[in-house]
Amino acid sequence: MTKPKKIAAIIVAGLFVYLSLYTWNLRTGHLDALSSYTGLDIAGWVIKPGQWITHQVTGFWERYIYLVGLKQENDQLRKENSQLRFENLMLSDRAGSTERLERLLQFPPLSDWEVQGARIVAHRLGPASAMDTVVIDKGALSGLKEDMPVVSVDGVLGRILRTGAATSHVLLLSDANSRIAVMGEEHRSQGILFGQGKGESLRVEYINLNAAIEPGELMVTSGLAGIFPKGLPVARVTAVYRSDISLFLTVTATPLVDVNSLEEVLLLKRLPVPSAPVSGQGDANATAAG
Repeated sequence: MTKPKKIAAIIVAGLFVYLSLYTWNLRTGHLDALSSYTGLDIAGWVIKPGQWITHQVTGFWERYIYLVGLKQENDQLRKENSQLRFENLMLSDRAGSTERLERLLQFPPLSDWEVQGARIVAHRLGPASAMDTVVIDKGALSGLKEDMPVVSVDGVLGRILRTGAATSHVLLLSDANSRIAVMGEEHRSQGILFGQGKGESLRVEYINLNAAIEPGELMVTSGLAGIFPKGLPVARVTAVYRSDISLFLTVTATPLVDVNSLEEVLLLKRLPVPSAPVSGQGDANATAAG
């Protein structure tokens, strides 16, 4: 049998089987029921994995979107928290500055002296770094000159050592080159206050051996050198030693101003004394006015 005949025979046999099954199904309906049940099972087997994959993908996407939104919200909250902390620090600093300025405003006015404020911008900076100094933010352009007194509300800080155009160096009491004429506030015993270096106590020299002075007494400026006004608090006596071989007492003291915690200072400028008119010129002016 040739190949075409075999194919024809297979087709005829297939048609016969199909027609037989079709006729049988029309009478019984078994094939329709079997197809329905089998098709539903196959559909279920296909749909269930698809549903599981869809559920997992949807859940992952929702969790991803949620986490992205949560991260963005967290980043925003962190940013707001940092901004609030910065604003709080700024407000605290402003409150501290306001309190310090209010204290400076309580400094009693001095006759014949002008008072202006300045800020400390550095410690031991520049050519004067070997000395115990601070740098303030005012200089010759603000009218500052050498030896101008520098004080705070607690007491004397030092004097202007060197001026620049916009900054100045202040020589502190503790520097070994510092000298201030002082006297006891209570017993009025006079001497010279010397610095002995950063972190060291001050010493008061040239106080007579029989002078009255006791530990705890406040030392104030005597005004004798003409640099500081009289009566400014400078230091407090910590110890008094009497020697049999010296004509003067050995006195130690501690400064009243804590430079490390100081941010603002006051500068004292002596006001010019008005000159009296010349008598001849005054008479001439009076005659012209008359």
